[in-house]
Amino acid sequence: MSDASINTQVNGGEAGFRDYFALLKPRVMSLVVFTAAVGLLAAPGGVHPFVAFCAVLFIAVGGGASGALNMWWDADIDQVMKRTTSRPIPSGKVTGQEALAIGLTLSVFACVMLWLATNIVAGALLAFTIFFYAVVYTIWLKRWTPQNIVIGGAAGAFPPMIGWAAVTGGVSVESVLMFMLIFMWTPPHFWALALFMNSDYEKAGVPMLTVTHGRRVTRNHILVYTILLAPLAIGTAFTSIGGPIYLTVSVILNVLFLLGALKLWRRNEDQAQVDKYRLEKSFFGLSLMYLFLHFGAILAEAALKPYGLGGW
Repeated sequence: MSDASINTQVNGGEAGFRDYFALLKPRVMSLVVFTAAVGLLAAPGGVHPFVAFCAVLFIAVGGGASGALNMWWDADIDQVMKRTTSRPIPSGKVTGQEALAIGLTLSVFACVMLWLATNIVAGALLAFTIFFYAVVYTIWLKRWTPQNIVIGGAAGAFPPMIGWAAVTGGVSVESVLMFMLIFMWTPPHFWALALFMNSDYEKAGVPMLTVTHGRRVTRNHILVYTILLAPLAIGTAFTSIGGPIYLTVSVILNVLFLLGALKLWRRNEDQAQVDKYRLEKSFFGLSLMYLFLHFGAILAEAALKPYGLGGW
């Protein structure tokens, strides 16, 4: 890690609320909040609305804490990469010490409060998630192996499992399937991004698959993971969190995702450069919709179930 991550503020002006909030990676946090809420609402039994609100809030705070710790450690990389130079630390609005202090404080607060509001299993899962993202992925895997996204994807896959545990106090097949849905989706999602942002990763020295093995191998991997993801995603329709709505949505999305991955696989770099990676950017956008609609379908099944309309 560069000294830039722990230096005092550069000439970037005083930090405001927006700068400190940006440390928490609000875009990533929004995905954490959504998938955690779906896991909580799909879980059997249910909890009081206020407890549910508190659980999702503390999971969101924990996700934000992970983001702050990630920005603290990756400040040197963020200074180099075009899409991250405006982040609070590289822009000089927030110091590395502040980011570290905020990340650690919020981590302890979120885990303890989630434990007190729900149960120790949910609190422990949140603590492990923060540790996995901040230490296993950010500090170890990200700069060490091209499999960083594959293994590190587990960190982003835990929120629905935590939401489920907040209600049930445990882990089940359904919560594991929600975890696996995100876990298997993460590599093709981020590798699609790496295809058109490869120069950023090269400059920063991050061993993304596109950097270490090239775009051709990356396209092969995207196709393989998309093929493996499809039966997992569709198969979830036949569990207690699935139903006809989820099945319909999943079949359509996986056909589109497979066709998109196949188009990427057939492309060569000359074609991609001519249209400035138009298909790769389109596939990346589709991947965002893919995850959102799958979890939206799980939520719809859960919402309709009390009326006898959701599920099988």
